Amino acid sequence: MTEQEPTSEKQAARFAYTGLERVIHEKARLGILTSLASQSQGLLFTELKELCALTDGNLSRHITVLQEAGLIEVWKGFHRKRPQTLCRMTKEGRARFLDYLAELQRVVADAADARTVDVPKPTGMEGWTPV
Repeated sequence: MTEQEPTSEKQAARFAYTGLERVIHEKARLGILTSLASQSQGLLFTELKELCALTDGNLSRHITVLQEAGLIEVWKGFHRKRPQTLCRMTKEGRARFLDYLAELQRVVADAADARTVDVPKPTGMEGWTPV
């Protein structure tokens, strides 16, 4: 068996990157989760808004999506008679985020390998022209 012959369905779809969850992969949600990953106690809505450069409405919508996906939990309370919203990653959310990062590292490694590949001139394509 040669190295390029697939031995399994996973190997056949080597570059499918199925571990890149769409719910996490969106730029704003990736920023939110990255912010929360290093803060086990969570972050206030206003802190997330500033860290991720999002509007109130945009952040609120992304928080809802992440909460519905089980990646974060939201706590409501008051501080000095002012409403506060605290967001933090769930245990499942942390595990899924770390899995996502591992898959992303695979993407980066695959892309780095591409830098060392020589691109030969096509053979057997006489009469073909690039478009």
